[in-house]
Amino acid sequence: MNVAETVMSRRSVRAYLDTPVPETLLRHVMELAARAPSGGNVQPWYLYALAGEQLQRFKAQMRERLATNPSPDPVEYHIYPENLWEPHRTQRFRVGEMMYAELGIPREDKASRLKWFRNNYEFFGAPVGLFCYIDRRMGPPQWSDLGMYLQNVMLLLRERGLDSCAQECWSIYNRLVAEFLGSPPELMLFCGMAIGYADESAAVNRLRTERMKLAEFADLRGFATEM
Repeated sequence: MNVAETVMSRRSVRAYLDTPVPETLLRHVMELAARAPSGGNVQPWYLYALAGEQLQRFKAQMRERLATNPSPDPVEYHIYPENLWEPHRTQRFRVGEMMYAELGIPREDKASRLKWFRNNYEFFGAPVGLFCYIDRRMGPPQWSDLGMYLQNVMLLLRERGLDSCAQECWSIYNRLVAEFLGSPPELMLFCGMAIGYADESAAVNRLRTERMKLAEFADLRGFATEM
């Protein structure tokens, strides 16, 4: 794939085959992704990747937590601003309605929607679960750097025929994740990521999210008129 093809084919995949991801492939992607730009070259990301028995043990602990004490841990950042405004509010709710429409779950069936949402905490069946951390002393510019690193990871995975789903929902259970990983206290969990090969037979993977038109988010000035 060229760069445009990887960008256009990247999507948030929410159902995976159990086909293992080779460790050598993932190591190469994670290392190459570090060519992402970061202010002052500080490279503020730190990653943990789980597969095999380690991933199964972690998911078993997560299932027990959801069954016995589903209340979230104290949050360290808000995934969305309070009272999200337009046009972003519409975009957020629109993608949810599109996804549940593919799944055939109506708006009023709250129990089924909650049950489906818990698939997040199984990494949607992906064979690799990745956690991305940042030193809590870092500021907003370094969080931006983190996003560029993660985008590189997702595009490099697509180039190699894999898919992914970035999952900020893991931040809700940041203490459970930290206890399992033994991450140092100065690191803050930003997100998880499911990584694997898409199950193309799954209804949820038919979802193709919409994007705003360029005129809605960009203002280009001073360009010469093209002939």
